[in-house]
Amino acid sequence: MPTDVILAENSLFSLGIHGETPMGSERMEMRKRQMSVQQESMAGGTAPTQQDPNQSQNQGNQNQGNQSQVNQRGNNACCFCWCCCCSCSWNEEREERNRRASYDLKAEGMGDCEDSPPPTLEEVRSWAQSFDRLMSCAAGRVAFRLFLCTEFSEENMLFWLACEEFTKETNKTSIEEKARIIYEDYISILSPKEVSLDSRVREVINKNMLEPSSQTFVDAQVQIYTLMQRDSYPRYMNSPAYKNLLNSLSEQAPEF
Repeated sequence: MPTDVILAENSLFSLGIHGETPMGSERMEMRKRQMSVQQESMAGGTAPTQQDPNQSQNQGNQNQGNQSQVNQRGNNACCFCWCCCCSCSWNEEREERNRRASYDLKAEGMGDCEDSPPPTLEEVRSWAQSFDRLMSCAAGRVAFRLFLCTEFSEENMLFWLACEEFTKETNKTSIEEKARIIYEDYISILSPKEVSLDSRVREVINKNMLEPSSQTFVDAQVQIYTLMQRDSYPRYMNSPAYKNLLNSLSEQAPEF
């Protein structure tokens, strides 16, 4: 840069400092940096280096990839801890157990629905005598479970059936594993299939889970059984589902 230009710029800068040409502090600092760069460039005879376009593109792609990973972790933030990833042990263990088998009930054979022969007319009539009669009949449990699905309370039957199978378990390792699965599926407040239990029973279960046994969920099973007997059973007896089944079997019955 010509010497007279540098002198002119220094003169303007000096005027700005003394107040004749007001300049903000930020503008002054920027001007100092520009002059310093220009002087170093003139002294060294080198121009500022330019970044390789390919290198710049690679860095841009890397930054986008890192940002994508951050966004993905943020979107998958788990609800059981404050971390921003879904690699916490609680989620990994739960997903692994769900892949092996949810204790969703394969009732008496542990299938989605119990395998049972079609009910007879006498059986269907006996269901109206008591809830115990209904629940002691495999076909009755199937029919009642289908009715509970229409009331969005199928989890009560699933939990009761899971407990029935659980009380038959004798292997300590299996008891501990199945107890955790039942707890996560039906007791945990995070489960969409959580059953309705009072605080006393929940406290008992939490204590029992410290050393699970085949009797861990006995109190809860009794409470859910009572709930179905008091609330859902009377509605089922008066429902079109039960009446239609009864009428259909009555029409098929031979006349004497």
